[in-house]
Amino acid sequence: MWRAFPTALALALAPLAAMAESVVAVRTIPAQSVLTEADLTLVDATIDGALTGISQAVGRELKTTVYAGRPISAANLTAPALVERNQTVGLVYQAGALIILAEGRALARGGEGDVIRAMNLVSKTTVSGRIAADGRLYVGVDN
Repeated sequence: MWRAFPTALALALAPLAAMAESVVAVRTIPAQSVLTEADLTLVDATIDGALTGISQAVGRELKTTVYAGRPISAANLTAPALVERNQTVGLVYQAGALIILAEGRALARGGEGDVIRAMNLVSKTTVSGRIAADGRLYVGVDN
């Protein structure tokens, strides 16, 4: 004759803590690198702040260097830079139907949607504008 042990049965039926996957770097990746699938891998661990899918990081740019085996977090990623510091950029001033085009020199680097400063090459005036998908800098009222 055997006896039931309720405490043993309760332990056997208790749910196990779910393990999530976290994205980590395969190698040391320098800052300002655009991530590819070859740079990343998934590990069976729950790491606070780490991304849970490789697709969340692919095509994004690192803000700081990440060492091999370290997690990739959303806070360390940004849109890839379209404009580099000292690069010649098109300046677009648009106010209603009026559009003025000029050339400028970028005073910072940035990606689509970032607001950076640039110097107009003719007037030497410094302006701020938002970087568009085509790499132009939109300055003025409607930027």
